[in-house]
Amino acid sequence: MNDPPERSNDAFETKAIHAGEEPDLGPGGTGDLVSPIHLSSTFAMDEAGDPSHGYKYSRLGNPTRAALERRVATLSDADHAMTFASGMAAISTTCLSVLDSGDHVVAFDGVYGGTKVFFDDYLAEHFDVSVEYVDATDADAVAAAVTPETTLFWMESPTNPLLKLCDIGAIAGIADRHDVLLAVDNTFATPYFQRPLSLGADVSVHSTTKYLNGHTDSIGGAVVTNDDALAERVRFVQEYALGATMPPFDCYLVLRGSKTLPLRMRQHEANAKRVAGYLSEHGNVTAVHYPGLDAHPQHELAARQMDGFGGVVSFEIAGGAAEARAFVESLDLFTLAVSLGSVESLIEHPASMSASYVPEEERLASGITDSLIRAPIGTENADDLIADLEQGLRHL
Repeated sequence: MNDPPERSNDAFETKAIHAGEEPDLGPGGTGDLVSPIHLSSTFAMDEAGDPSHGYKYSRLGNPTRAALERRVATLSDADHAMTFASGMAAISTTCLSVLDSGDHVVAFDGVYGGTKVFFDDYLAEHFDVSVEYVDATDADAVAAAVTPETTLFWMESPTNPLLKLCDIGAIAGIADRHDVLLAVDNTFATPYFQRPLSLGADVSVHSTTKYLNGHTDSIGGAVVTNDDALAERVRFVQEYALGATMPPFDCYLVLRGSKTLPLRMRQHEANAKRVAGYLSEHGNVTAVHYPGLDAHPQHELAARQMDGFGGVVSFEIAGGAAEARAFVESLDLFTLAVSLGSVESLIEHPASMSASYVPEEERLASGITDSLIRAPIGTENADDLIADLEQGLRHL
């Protein structure tokens, strides 16, 4: 139930509030400003097999989900959006929709850990799909990895947790020359700061759990594309094979959260810039990873490719695992927790938390050191956040 995107000529801030939720003032309409939460699992039909309202069974289409999908598509400059029960459901469904046994995938060596587990433990082991990881900060490395069996490029930009970027336009050109599908995980940037389809990608995915929802109270994912055939395949696998659809209540929560996405992203970024600048000058911090810093090796690419630098800062402290754990456990305002993208600031030690399941040798090779800290910066007062970091860092 995915109508063409609406309000395409409006500014992003206007689309975020109105797209998908235009009040129905026609005959029988109720004029709701907020999309109702349609909890019904099935829908009465006026005609056998072909109801005039278009809905049959909630797994196959739901009015609340349709409203969210129209908004996500509009915000992403996309013709189609499908929303899922989680970000991993969006990732796995996309891959299972486009890959066959014997295919080859070229992936950024900094992809999200859950994506890597799916690639290595399921696609490679059970579906005979080979996955090659390359340093996609160099587009030539992506091109060099292409084989006759390459079907999919899987990129993230920025990556988690080291905030590395890839040149989406350059890699899209490589994909076109080799007839390869380009997918970009756009979770960290969000459609507010980056729209991969407009840069040449074929498909973009999101964990809506993060910034699109923004309030730590919903799990979900989204896939957007302008490719009609691809959208049809993804939706078929989603609805008929896997059943991985977002529940109506979560759709409502993401609809609500997305209305303030522009406001939140501006504050996330402003705070992240302040925090990154503070950390880069602190004697107990040995490295700061944030594309908004001039010192970031891909700062110019970020400035060209994105409309902002995002709200996640990663940094490395003097010391090892013990000092890093003690630091994150000493903070008061930052909450020690995995995930990101909500209004509250979080802090984590990837080596013992989100990347703890990765073998140490592999983790270190990817740049996730024992001293690395990831800090998704929330929308609190920046001075308060810096004061909390200062009281933790001074004890190292």
